[in-house]
Amino acid sequence: MLASMLTSILASGLAAGAIYALVGVTYNTMFSTSRVMSFTAGQLAMLGGVFGSMFTLKLGLPIAIGFVLTLLCCAMIGIITEFVAVRPVLKSLDQHLYVLSTLAVALMIQQVTAIKWGTEPQPFPRIVGFGEGVLDEKFWLPVVACAITIIGLEYLYRRTLVGRAFLAIAEDNFAARALGLPERNLRVASYALAGVVGGIAGFSGGQLLLAFFANGALLNFYGFVPVALGGLGNNRGAIIGGLALGLFQQAANFLVGGIFSSVAVFTLFIVVLLAAPQGLFGSSTARRV
Repeated sequence: MLASMLTSILASGLAAGAIYALVGVTYNTMFSTSRVMSFTAGQLAMLGGVFGSMFTLKLGLPIAIGFVLTLLCCAMIGIITEFVAVRPVLKSLDQHLYVLSTLAVALMIQQVTAIKWGTEPQPFPRIVGFGEGVLDEKFWLPVVACAITIIGLEYLYRRTLVGRAFLAIAEDNFAARALGLPERNLRVASYALAGVVGGIAGFSGGQLLLAFFANGALLNFYGFVPVALGGLGNNRGAIIGGLALGLFQQAANFLVGGIFSSVAVFTLFIVVLLAAPQGLFGSSTARRV
């Protein structure tokens, strides 16, 4: 009995944690080139599930084609976010207005999805058709998608010119601009990349979360927690924080259940931030005077 419970906690916790981690990486990808915390990250993951279900179940397209179209649509939403909610704010004197602008876009995405898609959770198709019980694909697929995504991002950032340009912009956008790097184009590309990562999170976790418009707000918070715990801009920290959060959340669900599991997550979040405001894997930034 105990072994079965631990196995269930491990399987569901790692799956949920992988989804949270990917949403955290979505936050980081947008932040790296703009220094803006875009609150559309959770909505991008939600759209990954909604578009995936629409293309594969409602329109009857093959899984592979539905997956590619889902990522393209999420990338477009990411680009629209940069144009509508981020670029105008970066031109203003008070750049902290991004909190309102990105939140407004997130709410618009959620409401439009609710109107066009419906307010009830919709089913998501089986993708691989492999596994039963705790080995069901809905548990291991998000973990595999998370691992492949991180490996791909590491290769992009470390081995390609575009990736190194991303890192240069993230390190010092003024110096990168002085060297002739196209900061605006790289920022747009990073938001498209963030849309792809969010789409992967939603598509791979579609069977676990279903295609539901309300997932956006939920993932916005649970995706932000790994970023705060792991350190803003630290993808490795976001992965570790996301997996730890998923395991902790599922353990709390089994032990106390209901609303108390959310209280436990909030409590852990506050305690960790009080102990390490820069995150467990983040470093405090030096201020020039």
